Amino acid sequence: MTRRKKRKLKAFIKEFILISLPFIAGIFMNIGDIMAKLADKMDSIDIQVMNEKKTYSERISEDFEDIIISEGYGYAEESESSQTESEPEIYKIVPENAGAKPYPTEWTEGGSIVRTTYGHYDGTTFFDLDNGGQVNNKTSVDMETLKEESRLLPEFKIEDTDEPQVLIYHTHTTETYEPYVRDFFDSNFNYRTTDETKNVIMVGDAIQQELESAGIGVIHSKEIHDYPSYNGAYDRSAETVNEILEQYPTIKVVLDIHRDAICTESVAYQPYVEINGKEASQIMIISGCDDGTMDMPNYMKNFRFASLLQSQIENDNPGLTRPILFDYRHYNQDITTGSLLIEVGSHGNTLDQSHYSGELLGKSIAKALKGLK
Repeated sequence: MTRRKKRKLKAFIKEFILISLPFIAGIFMNIGDIMAKLADKMDSIDIQVMNEKKTYSERISEDFEDIIISEGYGYAEESESSQTESEPEIYKIVPENAGAKPYPTEWTEGGSIVRTTYGHYDGTTFFDLDNGGQVNNKTSVDMETLKEESRLLPEFKIEDTDEPQVLIYHTHTTETYEPYVRDFFDSNFNYRTTDETKNVIMVGDAIQQELESAGIGVIHSKEIHDYPSYNGAYDRSAETVNEILEQYPTIKVVLDIHRDAICTESVAYQPYVEINGKEASQIMIISGCDDGTMDMPNYMKNFRFASLLQSQIENDNPGLTRPILFDYRHYNQDITTGSLLIEVGSHGNTLDQSHYSGELLGKSIAKALKGLK
């Protein structure tokens, strides 16, 4: 039996005794004597607890040491009323048009959500960038070559112009998140919605706002590429990107904003970090490498931009990033030398955490780009 169940059992027995005691006492002895003895007993219990010299959080941690899904949640069980109070404002936004696949309003209980924070990695595939952040090299490119490339700046420059210089789009536009922090995910929901206030478009909006506030022109495409058909999404998003680049040749940076899916059949992970007292979804930049079959000869130029951005984010908000994934991936990164895919959280993360990450990411992108003027 877990400590939590033992605590519940003790609480039930205690409550039962307190309720039954007056009736039993009326038969066997004076009620006043019993209550006095009971008060003495409770005082001794309080003294015993105080003498343990443990904080509340230490005792709660012991109670939950064998329940990893509750790490950081606190002890009190979530009731319907407390759950409603914890709903963030962004979850309660009502869209003008939720589209063909609305965000759920009712939830079923499925697998467990595990809250975690990914830190510094050791291992033969990882290396530290000079100015902060890490790279996970999953290719045959030797580490020294990749380190040298990471020290080079991108070849494009940001100009003082009102013309757009950044394109934000979403190949998997309908990817969405958890409504709020809770212990379980909904196994009947595939975490996709056409509701723009609840999918990755919401994250793109946050990035766009920060870039525009910094004076950098942005085009944010909200075209849905993965619904109703998921297959062929990258072909459709490539068409969108090429059409926009043809219309706006001043665009130098093309960001495909996604959310990850870190999970097993029974567990969904929630990678988060606390920044300025608020939780943010951890993010991961993916920079593709060409194995000779992808027609992507300038992939290293994308990697230089990835390294610059990774270091900027880590300097601004340590712990916000997971290592850059440098792997044999295409992801439409042949289109420009400023093309990256960015995973903002996972489907175990919440809407609020991921929107906040979009804000932080947008600020760091703006700083990195303004340094290229």
